[in-house]
Amino acid sequence: MAGPPTQKDIERRAYHLWQQAGMPKERDQEFYLEAERQLKEELIVHELKTPDTL
Repeated sequence: MAGPPTQKDIERRAYHLWQQAGMPKERDQEFYLEAERQLKEELIVHELKTPDTL
């Protein structure tokens, strides 16, 4: 992924997390926020591992 996660990226991850959790009802926002957190964290880790100065 190049750049920050898009809404579609977050929704895709949230849907996957929701499925893994057994598809509980009325927890959409929880999964969306968790997906957003995960993707942003992965972006930071990726940026730390691949500095522009290589």
